[in-house]
Amino acid sequence: MDNLRSFFYSGWEHIVDIQAYDHLLFVMMLCAAFKMTQWRQVIIIITAFTIGHTGALLLSALDIIPSNSKLIETLIPFTIMITAVINVIHYEKRGKFSDTKIKYGIALVFGLIHGLAFASGFKFMLFGDSIVIPLFLFNLGIEVGQLFVILLFMMLLWLYTNIVKGEHHKWNLFVSGAGFGIATTIFLNALYT
Repeated sequence: MDNLRSFFYSGWEHIVDIQAYDHLLFVMMLCAAFKMTQWRQVIIIITAFTIGHTGALLLSALDIIPSNSKLIETLIPFTIMITAVINVIHYEKRGKFSDTKIKYGIALVFGLIHGLAFASGFKFMLFGDSIVIPLFLFNLGIEVGQLFVILLFMMLLWLYTNIVKGEHHKWNLFVSGAGFGIATTIFLNALYT
């Protein structure tokens, strides 16, 4: 039972660990353009990311797709950059993200890429013949970790819009711009190392 519990904790740590700042950054980029009132869309987007992540781990664990760590290290910051740009392009001055279906697709597809980053580590953790329960527990840990991060992120948004009286479109521009800049640095490092 302790071995099974470790899958949940590994999933949790995979997201909330400050060393995994690229995943934290991507989750924040997924949510930056959404207001507090759009919390349902945020949860769906985060779940879509987890589904993509799960698919990548499953395909890798079954040796259906190989994991090329150099390529994945380059693609992950690129996904953050694209998401940040889409935040700005599809944000309307009326104060909301204009097409949530785009974000659902991005979260799902880019979740596959992000899942491949941990695929080899997940395969190493497996024992026995069954991958269903470890995969479920690991991704449950990821989902809970992501929801925790988003809760903290949305609390900051609430403070910004209600206490500081900041405008949401400025929040989106700042967070997306900062995310794009950080991801560009990670992308260039991955490209040239």
